[in-house]
Amino acid sequence: MTAYLARRLGYYAVLLVVAVALSYVLASLALDPRAYFADRRPVPPPGAVNAQLTALGMNDHSALVVRLWHWFAGALHGDLGRTIDDTSVSAELGRRLGVSLRLLIVGTVLGTVIGILAGAWTAVRQYRPSDRAVTLVSFVLLSLPTFLLAVLLKIGAIKLNAALGTDLIQFTGEKDPDLQGGFLAIVRDRGVHLLLPTLSIGLVTAASYSRYQRNTMLDVLGADYLRTARAKGLSRRAALLRHGLRTALIPMSTYFSYGFLALFTGATFTEIIFGWHGMGEWLVESIDKNDVNSVVAVSTFAAVVVLLSGFLADVLHAALDPRVRA
Repeated sequence: MTAYLARRLGYYAVLLVVAVALSYVLASLALDPRAYFADRRPVPPPGAVNAQLTALGMNDHSALVVRLWHWFAGALHGDLGRTIDDTSVSAELGRRLGVSLRLLIVGTVLGTVIGILAGAWTAVRQYRPSDRAVTLVSFVLLSLPTFLLAVLLKIGAIKLNAALGTDLIQFTGEKDPDLQGGFLAIVRDRGVHLLLPTLSIGLVTAASYSRYQRNTMLDVLGADYLRTARAKGLSRRAALLRHGLRTALIPMSTYFSYGFLALFTGATFTEIIFGWHGMGEWLVESIDKNDVNSVVAVSTFAAVVVLLSGFLADVLHAALDPRVRA
């Protein structure tokens, strides 16, 4: 198992370098940092613009391969360059990283667990009213764009707060900047701010994973090894949990890694709508400013998260399927 995971880790390391290089090339070709300075009033002289772009590593008069090499040389030492406003990209990345991870981790873990349990539960109750009800809710959630679901949750929170006559659920920002109180007050404040963004990500995640888990679970319900387990005296519940669910999770482990990129895209809308100043909001602002270095930094973060989730999926796959450990 160790050799298998080491091979996968090496493969992901190479893939990360390729993904980051492609991100830099595409961002450099698609974005025009000169347009950012052209929009300033008064417009800076061309010589000053060239000098500033050279200092930032974004001067398109330099060869692209030279700029790429310079960026990689800095990235190896933890320096991701300067933003187009001449601030540190690494410092901005560090400030927004925790915000996005808090949102993504909580929403993804909750959505994944609920989706797997709901999928397995509805599979063993195929075509019963509970199965049809969960299927209907899942399809409704999957048909809603993420931004629309977030707006509906926000409207629902506003109406609930108005009906209760208090601000029970917060729908803007990550925390109350004027909060005063101890540890419990801080935990409560973070919880009421995190509730709606987590629901926005978690509900879509749960709906998606429940559909896949239901299908993979249905494939194993009639398997011979389940009948053998029952013949050896295991109850139906024990046979399903010990053998059926474990086998059905193997194809799901691959889907986890590929589904994470879609989650990151959905989190971008969630951050903007709920006023969370994370990586998604930064990406939109950077594209609007034609800030190459910041766009590459966000792309690098997305690549690292996707490949890390792929590695965790490999660990889960190896733990569930003894054949891949050979």
